[in-house]
Amino acid sequence: MCELGVFPLILSNTSVRRAATVVISGGLLLTVSPLAAPAQAAPRPVPKVTAKGAYLMDQATGKGVYAKGADTQLQMASTTKVVTAITVLTTPGVSLTKKVTVKQAYRDYVTREKGSTADLKTGDKLTVRQLLSGLMLPSGCDAAYALADAFGTGSTTAARTKSFIGKMNAKAKALGMKKTNFDSFDGISAGGKNYTTASDLTKMARHAFSNKTFREVVVAQKYVAKATTSKGSARTYTWYNTNKLLGTYKGAVGMKTGTGSTAGPCLVFAATRGSKTYVGVVLGSSSVNERFKDAGKLLDYGFGSTTAKSMQLRSLPVGAQQD
Repeated sequence: MCELGVFPLILSNTSVRRAATVVISGGLLLTVSPLAAPAQAAPRPVPKVTAKGAYLMDQATGKGVYAKGADTQLQMASTTKVVTAITVLTTPGVSLTKKVTVKQAYRDYVTREKGSTADLKTGDKLTVRQLLSGLMLPSGCDAAYALADAFGTGSTTAARTKSFIGKMNAKAKALGMKKTNFDSFDGISAGGKNYTTASDLTKMARHAFSNKTFREVVVAQKYVAKATTSKGSARTYTWYNTNKLLGTYKGAVGMKTGTGSTAGPCLVFAATRGSKTYVGVVLGSSSVNERFKDAGKLLDYGFGSTTAKSMQLRSLPVGAQQD
């Protein structure tokens, strides 16, 4: 026969209304108070975005967090320049201080294609590092041309730029981007064969963002370059970043805008809070500003925040290049 005893159970869960007391006498259970079920956290609502294709990825793990039309092939406009930049930066033996002379052909190309520009002046000498900022901040198609011409191989400009585009495609293949093709070094596609998917382009974004120089380039809201003219004098270029998430969304650290008549408004983006970084892509958003809101919603989904609901987009200075 068991000795009579009373054993109070002290509950740390504040959701339980009262402690239970079990009285045991001769092995008989006399009273038991019911225990409340532990509270379950409400699932985060899945964001609704206007983009035709969207993807969000954990930078550290490469794990996808959100997808919408992620495997649909779409044009990507100037977000192509993410690939241009990282192809340059991963060229064996690349020198960021190497100087490139601006050719009239680069300016003529921008005029003919009505492309976005860094307004490079013929005969000016700029370093590769400077051209990367001219490429990524004001989305300079002239800077893209200069870099492709400098880092391709061949005896003519046409051969060198074709070679460089081949290197872009080789990089995409190496990263497993199975539904991506480049026919352009800047996103201006003559044949319409410059396309990707949101999930593919996010793989490229993750790869690019692992490069220190690339991160330094794309995080800047403004960049000032001191170039040398053909006469040996100095010229100052000032470029503003067309990515309005920078200075708007808490933790935004890059990457690249893009807009095209077929592609629509696009954005490759990244944000860091604490030890967590997310990278993502939106392709074919409903408007230029909506692409930033789409990106903000996806980042909020990753971080578990509500920043996008109240963010006011940073304004670019009057006369700054738009993209």
